[in-house]
Amino acid sequence: MPRIAIPVPNSDDMDYSERVLPRYEEAVRNAGGEPVRIALDLSAEEIAATLAECDAVILPGSRADVDPRQYHAARHQKTASADTKRDAVDRMLIEDAYRGRKPVLGICYGLQSLNVIRGGTLVQDIESTISESEINHNAGKTVANAHTVKIEPGSRLAGIVGARAGEEMAVNSSHHQAAEVAGKGLRIVAHSPTDGVVEALEGTDADHFVLGVQWHPERSVGDGPEVADSARAIFRAFVEAAKQ
Repeated sequence: MPRIAIPVPNSDDMDYSERVLPRYEEAVRNAGGEPVRIALDLSAEEIAATLAECDAVILPGSRADVDPRQYHAARHQKTASADTKRDAVDRMLIEDAYRGRKPVLGICYGLQSLNVIRGGTLVQDIESTISESEINHNAGKTVANAHTVKIEPGSRLAGIVGARAGEEMAVNSSHHQAAEVAGKGLRIVAHSPTDGVVEALEGTDADHFVLGVQWHPERSVGDGPEVADSARAIFRAFVEAAKQ
């Protein structure tokens, strides 16, 4: 059974972390993996020792925002405080995953963290930056189908969820930031068709599973078939890559 490293979402909001982390862990178990929590206050040596026994990495959501200094941008007034401990652990996990060709799945903040670590940039606040946006990207966990996304035909993601050319897929949504310029070795493979907001990234190297989605598939694995099938498919594909 592959072991999947998952950092604790927030260093300064353990109530939030303890509330949301079990959903990621349950989704991993249901897909055939063993989740391994990575505490944010461990030493670099302790994290490295744990990662040596892990086969893949999930970067979960967070209430923080990535420090814009990491992508050489001035701070927007609506950008939330950074979580320096989470940032540091994410970087360790991504660097280890790329060295060892371990599969990576970034979810919401995890997509944004992955993109910045790989040299990409972010839209710091969708509502005030993308004037044509009429979608509430921060609809929240109570809205199962917040909007649709259009997936790039022929992409890894399209193959995973079975998306056909021109087809749109319903997703949930809980974010105010998004990827802007894709980082090194990443490409945009899904966007919101109404306002163009980036909804998914994946690695350009065919033999290394790297996927980031802006929505929360871990919330949808128990929902109706319209969203649950694609959510479960993402975790199954990720865990299957970890097995290999």
